[in-house]
Amino acid sequence: MAARAMSLSFVLLCYTPALAQAFDYSGWRRSSKNSAPTKSVPSEGYYNPLLTGGSMLTVVPDTFPAGQGEPLNAIITGNSDERVLQQTETDGGLLNYFMSFGFAGECLGQHSGSDQGADLGDGNGILNETAVIRWDYGDPQLGTCKETIQGGNHFRYWVQNGPSANSGAIFMGISYEMPLNQDHDIVPNGYNNGRDWLVGNITNSDIPSANLTNGSFFNATTTFAGYTYQTNIQYVSGLLQNTSVGINHNITVEINGVVNATDGLVAVMQVSITGTPPKSFAWRPSPPQAWKLCPTFLLLFFTLVSLS
Repeated sequence: MAARAMSLSFVLLCYTPALAQAFDYSGWRRSSKNSAPTKSVPSEGYYNPLLTGGSMLTVVPDTFPAGQGEPLNAIITGNSDERVLQQTETDGGLLNYFMSFGFAGECLGQHSGSDQGADLGDGNGILNETAVIRWDYGDPQLGTCKETIQGGNHFRYWVQNGPSANSGAIFMGISYEMPLNQDHDIVPNGYNNGRDWLVGNITNSDIPSANLTNGSFFNATTTFAGYTYQTNIQYVSGLLQNTSVGINHNITVEINGVVNATDGLVAVMQVSITGTPPKSFAWRPSPPQAWKLCPTFLLLFFTLVSLS
């Protein structure tokens, strides 16, 4: 009886206009400070966390053995277009940029899974991720619900904006995860491939992961909501180690004798806006219709019930 009542509640919720508020991303940034010091961007576009007491591995709770982390394997530089570094969907902001290569916010705007922390060496110490962004399967509004259930590419990100190193750079931890019913474990070589598949989404090409070296370079343009982005991507060594030691899920992620859990490369991306929509164009995220929400919402609900 309780299960039926709960199911009925979820059906009714599908038709509740309040669900539209799930797509308001204004509260995404869980790790922000109320005010930031003056921005100062070095020539690299970011400060190396390793030089100021930080780490290029995240802080993951309850790992076995304790103390393992996940690699921060991509950076959007602080000398990217200032509009791109603003965490908005409007005016060509960061969330719009993510959607230009097929990634969007979490299912119905609701955070799922455990948080991870990172210390970017900027004086803020360890902060939880700003947000989790998921592959949207071609649907920026509901596709990330599918990723939550079926697995796929996703990333967490943090902003380097502390009092001792305010570059404004975006540090990303990218990985390709298994389905929900496999506890979102990471697929073999899922950190390196997750990074390179994201870069491949930007370039619309296959990235030769096994042949990448320090200095490997790619560039491409992407578009969304009338904005065109030029992204220059260079792979950089020296920030991460080429190792499986201390890496979360390392036993299953590394391919023994072929590649370590992380190959030691970071994709550093500088983004500029090269095209904007006409002034009369005013794209805004709109909530999907209730009939579209119901099947997805119920599928997610019954999947979670089956796992309980």
